[in-house]
Amino acid sequence: MAITKVKTGWQVNIQPGGRGGKRVKKTFPSKAEALAWERHVRAKNQENPDWLPPKKDPRKLNELIDAWYELHGVGLTSGEDTLARLKKMCEALENPAASSFSAEKFADYRKKRLETGVSQSTLNREHSYLRSVFNELIRLGHWKRENPLKNVRQFKMQQVELSYLTASQVKTLFAELEKSPNPHVLIIAQICLATGARWSEAENLQSQHVTSTGIQFVNTKGKRTRTIPIPQELDADLLEHKKTHHTEKKDGARFSLFEPSYNAFRYAIQQAEIELPDGQLTHILRHTYASHFMMGGGNILTLQRILGHQSITMTMRYAHLAPDHLEESRRLNPFSAVLKNKGA
Repeated sequence: MAITKVKTGWQVNIQPGGRGGKRVKKTFPSKAEALAWERHVRAKNQENPDWLPPKKDPRKLNELIDAWYELHGVGLTSGEDTLARLKKMCEALENPAASSFSAEKFADYRKKRLETGVSQSTLNREHSYLRSVFNELIRLGHWKRENPLKNVRQFKMQQVELSYLTASQVKTLFAELEKSPNPHVLIIAQICLATGARWSEAENLQSQHVTSTGIQFVNTKGKRTRTIPIPQELDADLLEHKKTHHTEKKDGARFSLFEPSYNAFRYAIQQAEIELPDGQLTHILRHTYASHFMMGGGNILTLQRILGHQSITMTMRYAHLAPDHLEESRRLNPFSAVLKNKGA
């Protein structure tokens, strides 16, 4: 009998390929569902004799996350941080069976997070992290089903105008940084303002990264090494700082130039009474570099290379600060053309 009554419901037990073929079993709560599945399996097998229904994947969501980290995440610059975020999400989702995780479950999780005050941008990042786990495991052959978040759309965000420090604010900030008991925070900030580097890139510099041609940034977010020339004054300050404050903190055979200084920078910003948008604490230095570069007439493609952006789209956020930004719009529009023809 292909379908029999069992304690847990109605069990389908068939060999869709005939005697000697692989046997498949599945239990359903009702006989109607069991009959429907049996017909589906037999029809699929007639279309493709090698077809078999996918095996049930018993793994929990946290097991998939662990597999993603071991196979892919461990090689990412921010792999450990992303793993920690994924684990927190998994816990909040109550670690469901991976095969039962769905777009609906994620949408419900997202709704609850919004109600607790979590921002849409944070939820978009969480969505990206979890979607990437399934995408990467599919690519590696460790997940045979579709990505459950494949058709979930992210929140559409209004682009926020980027802030930057004025020359006067930079002077005020430097004055506060000079007072700091942290001997590294001032020169790290100076490097960021002289090169457009991210705070982490400047803070993690090692002595061999400062060369006669400038500062070389490695292990960057975009995985691209870039070398940026620096002013002679900063070069001299770096040499003096290395003599005075060289750390003995080993990284293999290499030495760090600086100690962690993020909190010291935060304190200086507070003391300088500089109001910053959320999420733009140390990153304000990178925005300031890019903004002043464009206001001074710098080339947008050169700025892209300096900042290490993979896409020009990211760099274009600063284009409106160029002195001649959209100046052609003033001349090459139909309104002006009509006026010009009137006077002809």
